[in-house]
Amino acid sequence: VQLQASGGGLVQAGGSLRLSCAASGRTFSTYRMGWFRQAPGKERGFVAAISRSGGSTYYADSVKGRFTISRDNAKNTVYLQMNSLKPEDTAVYYCAAARGIKSYLPVAEYEYDYWGQGTQVTVSS
Repeated sequence: VQLQASGGGLVQAGGSLRLSCAASGRTFSTYRMGWFRQAPGKERGFVAAISRSGGSTYYADSVKGRFTISRDNAKNTVYLQMNSLKPEDTAVYYCAAARGIKSYLPVAEYEYDYWGQGTQVTVSS
C-alpha cells in the first residue's frame, strides 16, 4: 500500500489542523493505522493509532484530549484532527500502516509496514 500524507502547515498556538493520509489499493480496511511525528533533533515518536474498523483508538499522553484519529474506509483515508496546538507539536508527521491479524494497536515503529512521506506541521508561539 502507498500512503500520501497532507494537510500540514503553519498555525498559531491554540489553533487547529487536520492531517489526512490517503492510501492506495483496495485493502485499506485490513490495516491498523497510526500517526507518528519527528521534531527537529529528536527521534520519531508515536502519536496515535486506530483499529481496522475505527472502533478503537490509542494516543500518546502528550496529545490525549487534543488530537483525534479517525478513518473513512470508504475513502481509504485516515485523519488526525489536531486542536489546541502547542509549539512543541511542531514536527514532521507521518502516517503508517500495520499489516496482520493482530487486534492490539501498535505503538512501535517496527510494527508498521508502510509509511507515508511526512507532512510538516509548524506551530508558532
